[in-house]
Amino acid sequence: QVQLVESGGGQVQAGGSLRLSCVASGLPFSNYDLGWFRQAPGKEREFVAAIIRTGGYLPYPDSVKGRFTISRDNLKSTVYLQMNSLKTEDTAVYYCAANGGGLASKREYDYEYWGQGTRVTVSS
Repeated sequence: QVQLVESGGGQVQAGGSLRLSCVASGLPFSNYDLGWFRQAPGKEREFVAAIIRTGGYLPYPDSVKGRFTISRDNLKSTVYLQMNSLKTEDTAVYYCAANGGGLASKREYDYEYWGQGTRVTVSS
């Protein structure tokens, strides 16, 4: 059974930092592209970051570019999202997801497996 379990969310003041982690089990982690998405209250879920199996990554959206960094540790089957200079608009539930289809993607429907999410609240 595949599981993705996020952690590291919480409440932080604007300008602060958080590092999210997502531990995967039940799949050949190094063969998967990994992504982070987020859903703010009342909004659609949106792409945040993706790292492909070779370690490269897709361009970040403008909303997080220069502030967020995705990384992976294949030995630990873990993907990370380092979030710096947080803004109130970063408040959302953050989800990690795994894509084994072989095509790097920013699209939700290309990701087969999803975690339950971890909540990030940024206060002013």
